[in-house]
Amino acid sequence: MKLQVPSGAATAIGSLPHRDAAAAAAFALDHLADLPTLPTLPRRSPAEGMIAQAVLGIQGITLGQYGTISVDVGRIDLAAPVVTDLDHDGFAGFRAFLGAAAGRTGAVKWQFVGPVTLGVALMRAGVPSALAFPVAVHAVRSHVDALQQHVAASMPDAQQVIFLDEPSFPEVSDPDFPLALDTAIDSVSGALAMIEQTSVPGVHCCGDADWASLLAAGPSVLSLPVTDNVARVAGYLARFLDSGGWIAWGAVPTDGPIPHTSERPWRNLSKLWCDLVNAGCDAVQLRTQSLITPACGLGLHSEAVAKRVFRLTNEISHRVHSQAVATRLSIGA
Repeated sequence: MKLQVPSGAATAIGSLPHRDAAAAAAFALDHLADLPTLPTLPRRSPAEGMIAQAVLGIQGITLGQYGTISVDVGRIDLAAPVVTDLDHDGFAGFRAFLGAAAGRTGAVKWQFVGPVTLGVALMRAGVPSALAFPVAVHAVRSHVDALQQHVAASMPDAQQVIFLDEPSFPEVSDPDFPLALDTAIDSVSGALAMIEQTSVPGVHCCGDADWASLLAAGPSVLSLPVTDNVARVAGYLARFLDSGGWIAWGAVPTDGPIPHTSERPWRNLSKLWCDLVNAGCDAVQLRTQSLITPACGLGLHSEAVAKRVFRLTNEISHRVHSQAVATRLSIGA
């Protein structure tokens, strides 16, 4: 499914620092006009953490009051359905957005934890690795399918852009990782293929992942941070862009001091694009098949910082969109 948003559209990665779900929904809709993101609000409730949301409804796994996970391995059953209860406290941000955006016809974006990252979390909570990853695949597919249907019921004419969040994917390259690389890729690929039936599938990692392997999973959108290391996979990115893929550039840093202006993030993105063009990427595709995002979620920041990050994201988005329009005009598109 072709992504139906302007080149350079601004969007977010997911979490916001708000404690009021209605205010968070309004904030996302007001600041991300072209591709607003359904927010998660881990500061409002630990149940809105991405792992906490994902374990809800899994037989044999219980979510505690403060986000702790309790496991009864003997009760885990791969054949049991995973129940997605939208009325649960873990989906308050999701519900508020659906209410605020009901009837929207423009695209919306949301994300859910990916199966590799959820499998790692389950294993660390005490589920044997041989069971943790199959349970994770089942849970992710079940939850994403159910949430997809809820969004479609609220906004039947809105295109959905759904990212799987895989912060643990860089661990797959570790020789001691309990899952073979091909199996990890297949786990993500299966979930993306399910999304692709009705929506635009994407995958996000805010670390230095094996981007070639994530691309092999088959996303339509690859979300990555703007770092010099990305230039090492220019050939893979060039083929991805040639095939119609889009890249969501995490241009505004979120893991250190937050800049006050967009100049430095813009220079960093421009430099990376120059490096990629020199390595074989198409300059026009880099601009026209792009989204602009913060590098990661904003759940640990203040609302004032989130507002600044969204302002910077939009400033860079406008620059990219202007360049994309100019390049189209220059080649007669």
